[in-house]
Amino acid sequence: MRVDTKIFEEAADSFNSLAGYAESFSGKNLKLIGATADQILATQYYWNGVLKYFNEFNMPFWIALNSFNAVEKDKLTGTQPWETARDYIELMQFNYQVAEKGFNGSLEAMNNYHRGQLNKAFAAWFNTIFNIDGDDFADVAAGQAKLIENVVATYPQAIRDIKPEFGFHFEEDGYVKMAETERFSLYQVLPTDKKVRVRENGKPIVIIPPYVLGPNILCFLPHENKSYVHGFANQGTPTYIRIMKNIDVTSAVQAMTGEDDARDTRYFCEQVKTEHGRAVTLNGFCQGGFIAVTNLLSGELDGLVDALITCVAPIDGTRSKSLVEYLNHLPPRFRDLGYAVKTLPNGNRVVDGTVMSWVYKLKSMEKEAPLFSFFRDLIMFDRSNNDDMKISKTAAAINHWLVYDRSDLPEAITKMSFDSYTVPVEKDGTLPIKLFDRKLNFKRIKEKAIKFLICYAEKDDLVDKETALAPLDYIDAEVTAFPKGHGAIATSWSNPESACALHTRFGDQNCRGPVRFQLDLDRETDKSVSPRPKKKAAPKSVKG
Repeated sequence: MRVDTKIFEEAADSFNSLAGYAESFSGKNLKLIGATADQILATQYYWNGVLKYFNEFNMPFWIALNSFNAVEKDKLTGTQPWETARDYIELMQFNYQVAEKGFNGSLEAMNNYHRGQLNKAFAAWFNTIFNIDGDDFADVAAGQAKLIENVVATYPQAIRDIKPEFGFHFEEDGYVKMAETERFSLYQVLPTDKKVRVRENGKPIVIIPPYVLGPNILCFLPHENKSYVHGFANQGTPTYIRIMKNIDVTSAVQAMTGEDDARDTRYFCEQVKTEHGRAVTLNGFCQGGFIAVTNLLSGELDGLVDALITCVAPIDGTRSKSLVEYLNHLPPRFRDLGYAVKTLPNGNRVVDGTVMSWVYKLKSMEKEAPLFSFFRDLIMFDRSNNDDMKISKTAAAINHWLVYDRSDLPEAITKMSFDSYTVPVEKDGTLPIKLFDRKLNFKRIKEKAIKFLICYAEKDDLVDKETALAPLDYIDAEVTAFPKGHGAIATSWSNPESACALHTRFGDQNCRGPVRFQLDLDRETDKSVSPRPKKKAAPKSVKG
């Protein structure tokens, strides 16, 4: 009897096919179970992230609420009820406008993120069902869970971990305290390049950092060759940085006035000029530039300072389109610095730094709303392999500065900046503030033959070009335009290998960076004056 083997072969093929389908089905089920677990994990991270971003954004609101209630208690007694009702209705309308901007910005960010994720999901399902090469739904689910974990947990940890590398660490070598007052310390910044020696008879520079967010941005990542102050020091320039003492524990800082600031700057410039035998270049960054200008215009620095550099400095805040528009929409009753002021246990009043930073977020709500920020970060870190996410030191350091460097501010100093944003400079160049009961006028810079360099950022969304260049309406000054945004001069361009390095000329206009400006001044004004013999003594200090 002859057996037809073809039947057995077909049966075997059918059995193998069934076994293959069963194995494939089983594998897909296992992947589905794993994907479900990853989706549950992703959902937990997702809502944790949403709540975290909302909590961080709203925290200043609860702080500001106490000051708001205290100020309103006083205003309610001196305001007609109908005026109060009108003001609160206008405030509600203002809040709706801010919320609308935040809502629209958040919707756009959510749409951009979820559209990308939806495309990935569709492709993954097709790859899974038809056994096409590429990421399947399990890979996509695992990647999404890892992405959200990176944003919610890994990224904040990287920001915290960058602290030892970011900013000034005066307890380490490389800094020498030269002098101090009750409010400030003056440190000399030494070169990080061991081949460079400080020119003791070189033209010195004193750098004034902003009160808001502090000085660390000017010493961004010194060991990565990204540091504004070391850009000067590594060229051999005698470089000094003025550092405000801890406002939380220093009553003299809490009660500081503009006059105190000017007197302390004068004292430091006297010490530096005596040390090096040369007049000082005063360099203010951001708010520090505004403070440096007021100090110079007060006359307190006459005979001590012969050059001025301002970098992204809000000289006339009324020319800041976005902030002025924000303030114009705010009812007049609430344009009061008192809403950000808190009274300390010792009776001193300071401006809450967290609340002040929040104001800048509110004016750019379409880019600062918590949901927008959350989805922006998700999009920023979304990549093909979320398991191998590398966070750049630059990104971590910038966010460390924004998150952890906020501090309270002296009320009188903040009032100076507040006035500059609400009262324009007069037609003759007179500023809206006084120091020592003296008028401050830009023309004094010309009268004293001060060399003046103004640096601004072309894409600055914090200090508008018109705000930084306001002095040009009254006096002549050299202007240097840097690409990118507000902090780029201190971060991107502080690298000496960058396209717009601070010690070079660059751009179509052959602009001078601030370090190049200082080096050229050094050669032009060199009188070959030898400094007094240097003695390593305790830092000088003065009270008052």
